[in-house]
Parts: sequence; C-alpha cells; structure tokens
Amino acid sequence: MRTFSLFSSISHRRTLQWLVLVGCTVLFLLTVIWLPYKAQQIESTERQEQLIADTLWVEQSIRFQLGRNEDSVRALANEIANNHLAGELLSKRMQLILRSHPELAGMAWVDSHGTIALSSGKAPFSMDTPGRLSAKLERLRNTLEPEYIQPDPPQDSRHSATMEYLFPVQQQGVYLGSLLVSYSMSGILEHMVPWWFAQKSEIRLTDRLENTLGQRTAGGVGRHVYTYAHDLHLPYADITLRTDSVRGTPRLMSNLLVVAIVLLSLGLFWSLTALWRDIRRRVQVERALRGQIAFRTAMEDSLVTGLRVYDLDGRITYVNPAFCRMVGIPAEELIGRAPPMPYWAPELMPGYQERFSQRLSGTINTHGFETVFRRTDDERFPVLIYESALRDDTGRQTGWMGSIMDLSDRKRFEELSRRQQEKLEASARLVTMGELASTLAHELNQPLAAITSYTTGALNLLNDPDTSLDQTSAGRLQGALEKANIQAQRAGQIIRSVHTFTKRREPHLETVDLRTVITEAVQLAELQASQHFVQIHADVSPETPAVTADPMMLGQVLLNLTRNAIESMRDMPPERRILQINAGCEPGSPSSVTISVTDRGCGISQEARERLFSPFFSTKPDGMGMGLKICRTIVESHGGSLSYSDNPEGGTIFRFSLAAAN
Repeated sequence: MRTFSLFSSISHRRTLQWLVLVGCTVLFLLTVIWLPYKAQQIESTERQEQLIADTLWVEQSIRFQLGRNEDSVRALANEIANNHLAGELLSKRMQLILRSHPELAGMAWVDSHGTIALSSGKAPFSMDTPGRLSAKLERLRNTLEPEYIQPDPPQDSRHSATMEYLFPVQQQGVYLGSLLVSYSMSGILEHMVPWWFAQKSEIRLTDRLENTLGQRTAGGVGRHVYTYAHDLHLPYADITLRTDSVRGTPRLMSNLLVVAIVLLSLGLFWSLTALWRDIRRRVQVERALRGQIAFRTAMEDSLVTGLRVYDLDGRITYVNPAFCRMVGIPAEELIGRAPPMPYWAPELMPGYQERFSQRLSGTINTHGFETVFRRTDDERFPVLIYESALRDDTGRQTGWMGSIMDLSDRKRFEELSRRQQEKLEASARLVTMGELASTLAHELNQPLAAITSYTTGALNLLNDPDTSLDQTSAGRLQGALEKANIQAQRAGQIIRSVHTFTKRREPHLETVDLRTVITEAVQLAELQASQHFVQIHADVSPETPAVTADPMMLGQVLLNLTRNAIESMRDMPPERRILQINAGCEPGSPSSVTISVTDRGCGISQEARERLFSPFFSTKPDGMGMGLKICRTIVESHGGSLSYSDNPEGGTIFRFSLAAAN
C-alpha cells in the first residue's frame, strides 16, 4: 500500500512537470504566432507617427519660409514708404526678391488708387486684378494689416492655384498703396518641401472643401493608408497641408522569417538561461563586494587617522571624514584641488612645495615626517604624515596614499608629562635635601662654630688693654680672620649648593664642564658620606671634553647615584667604603663622554634587577622608588643612556654616556 502511494506521488509529480512544460511550450508558440501580428501593428503605428512628425516638420518649414518672405516684403515696403525706392529701382529690387525666392510667382506695386503701377515676374497680373481684389484692398486701407487671399481652385487639375499676399505701405498712418505678392501653390511644395519627404509621400495643399490647390507626387501617388492633414494657419486664408504616404500596409512575416524568429527565440531562451546564471553569480559577487565596500567605508569613516590620496598630477582624489574633521574643510571642497592646499600654513609654504616636488619625482619619505597644518579658523596643529605609493591590481602606480595623525593631544600629553616630570624631579630633590637636613645642620655648625671661635679670639685680642698691636699681635689677628673667612666661604658654598639643587626652574641646555658639576655634587654627597665614613674619590680625565646639558639636572643624576652608592656601603667594613667617580672618553669614541659611579656595597639582587628602573620600586624601607627612574629619564632626555653592571671587586657600577659638545 505504501509502495502504491509512493508511485502515485511520483506519477502526479511527473504529470505536473509535463503540464508545466506543455503549458510553457504552448505559451511560447502562441507568442511566436502573435508576434508577427503585433509587429505589423507596431510598424503601422510607427509609420503613422513618423508621417505625422514629418508633416508637422514640413508645415513648420513652410511657415518659416513664408515668414522670411514676409520680412523681405516688409523691408521693401519700409523703403518705399521712406521714398527710397520707385520706378526702375523698385522694379530691380522686385526682380532680385523673385530670384531669391523661387516659390514667388510675381510681385506688383498697387498705388493708393487701386491701380497696378508696377509689376514683375510671371504672375498673371491683369488690369482687372485690382477690381477683383477691391474688397481686399479696401479692408487693407482701413486695417493696415497684411493678409493672405484665399486662392480659387484651378479650372484644370494639371495647373496650380495662385495665392496672393497683400502688404500695406504706409507713412505715419497714411496709406500709400500695397505690395501684391503672388505665390504658386505648386511652387510652395516644390521649393519648400525637402526632397526626402516628397519621395515618401504625396503632398497636397487644399482648401476647406478639400479642393486641391497644388500637389507634388515626386515619390508616387499615395495609397491612402497613412494620411495626415494640418492647417497652415495663414491670416484670412484657409489652406491645409495634406500628406499621403506611398507605403502600404506592412505584410505579415513569411514562414521562413517565423522559423528564424523561433530559432532566434530558442537561442535567446538559452542565452537568457546562461545570462540568468551569470547574473546570479554576479549578484552574489556584487552583494559580497557591496558588503566589503560598506565594511571598508564604515571602517574608514570610524578611523581617527586622516586618509588622503593624490593622483599622479598631485590632485586630491579621496579624503576620509577624519581628515575633513581634522582640517575643518568638507570633502567636496578638497577633492580635485591642486597645490597650494587650503590647509597649508603660509609661513611653511616652501617646505610644503619641496615635499610636493619630491612626491612628484617619486622620492617620498615612507618613514613619516612631522609638519604643521592649518584649520579653517587659522589654528595651527601638528601632524605626523606617512606616505606610500598607491598601486592598482596590475602593480601600476596611480598616485600616493597618505595617513595623517593629529598630534595635538599627544603634544599636550607630552607637555603635561614633561611638567609632571619636572615637578617629580623637584620633589625628589626636596626629599633628598630633607634626608640631608640633619647632616647639613651638623656641617654648617662646624664652620659656624669655628667662625665664632676665631672672631671671639680676635675680639678678645683687640679688647685686652695689656696687648699692644705689635707685629706679632697683628699677625695673630690676621690669621684668625683668614680662618674665619675660609669657614664662612665653606658655609656659604654649602648653602649655595643646596639652593641651586632645590631651586625649580625650566631645563636649560648649556656647555657644561664636568669637573665643576662633579665637584659640586661631591660637596653635597660628602654631607652624607661623612656620617657613614665613606671616602669619595673623583677622577676626571684631563682630555675629557665639555658636554651640552642642564647642569642642575646632571648634578641631580650624580647626587642620586652617589647617595645610592653610599647607602649600599653603610654596612660594609670601613676599608670597603670607597666611592669612585670617573669621567672620560671611551677608547675610539672621542665624541662620547662616559661618567661612572662605582661602589663596593652589597650589589643588586636578582629580583631587584627586573624592576630596578620601575617607578615607585625601592629597596630602601623609606625610599620613594623614583630616584633611578628620574636619573634614566634625565639622561635619555639629553640623548644618552644609563646602565649598570657588577663591580668585580664587589658592588655595582652605574654608567651613563653623554654626547660631547661641538
């Protein structure tokens, strides 16, 4: 039962498939049979529409030429009214107009009495012409408006009707006469209708009763299948332009053509199937490409780094929103611009032009460079630019790609960091002085006590009535005062060193003699060294050149390193408490000066080595952990480097190098 149901389902499915196939085939055949009839109708409609369009064009052409003739007659009437033409001169002018306009059959001058005074051309003007047109002339005298006279149908169909045109001649409102122009209706069709249209249609001019006034059958007699009529709209004349195509009703396609259409349709069906597959693949690719483009656009729009693309001529072809926000100029104002750019600072224009010339020559800096741009509000801001060649998928260079980073925030952060570093260094100096305060008081007490003793002795010597100021007493007095002076200078030197060390000021680079800096640092370090019985030896090579540095910062580095060395030796035996400071040039490197501070202390443990220069790390119970960090920062800001190594005799050697002054 289940098998029967399965076969029944398959049978129904195949029947449905065949019905769909047969239905499509029948529909296709009906379409092929219907197509010739539809094509016939379309062609018939197109022929009728083309005939209408051509007829309207011919009508406009006739009206345009009649308008030109009216202008010529008006100009002639103005000359007659101004007494510029008469007699033989007027006759010659009429002949000239007739030769220029072959559709005109003749011209005549009718005076104010209604008499033909002068005529020219082949028009059948006779003495009774004014009488025949008397009513027209009388109306013309009253209205002074030109008009066309309705032509009469010709007696013989082999001849053409004649149409007159009356134009009044007046002078300051006084009627002087009229110009009578005669048109041949066949001449109008002969000279005003283009030959290509006459070859396709029979053309006739008729009156309101459809009497033929003129016709042209250069292409043959019309078949009355495609016809059209249009009024010429002439004043006081009812004339219609009628066209009759010489082409008949299109015939149905032959059987051979139907077979060709069927074959072409089958080929088209196969082509459409293949095209459908291709379009489907293209749609999938385009959908993926649009997704990638949308992702790339979103990624570029979300960047804070500006992107800018130049072509090979130096014109901007692309900028991303980040760059537009950076310079404050919309993309439509930047794309297509050539140098000079609106975001260039005028004072740096030579540098911009030089880099632009290098870019055009292909010698661009791929490592990046810093410059300054200008916003629309004239604000300057620093930028870092990286540029590289832009190439297409074939490897051909099409321009240059640049990425621009606004350094304003970074510069502000660096300035803030520099100020914080200065504050930290000043704090470190104050902490150092705080630690040396007791020692400083002890050291100052010694020279002050000595000064007191020497000055008291001198006063006692001067106040003793039994003492006369002989040569011996004067010598003793001079010696006491000289010793007091030496002790006072020593105290003043200690105070000046402390004041210089603790004073906060802006870094100032100058040419520094290392002997002076090391001597001042040793004087301060001896305050602590004397408490721990540490001997300080300073050795500066005579060939040591001066360096370019801030003397106060360099002294702080030396003082921090010497104090650390003294601290490391306070628990060592007295014979090991020796601190050595050396300065000199390395062999083979006269442009670099190396300063070393060597102690014979306990050295640096392995766990301390990993964090030795880290902020807030200290091996002292009461240390801040910023001494070595500040030392390294100061040395690196001077273009040098700070390192350490083990002393073979025990302890540690700290070295830092500085560039010699030029």
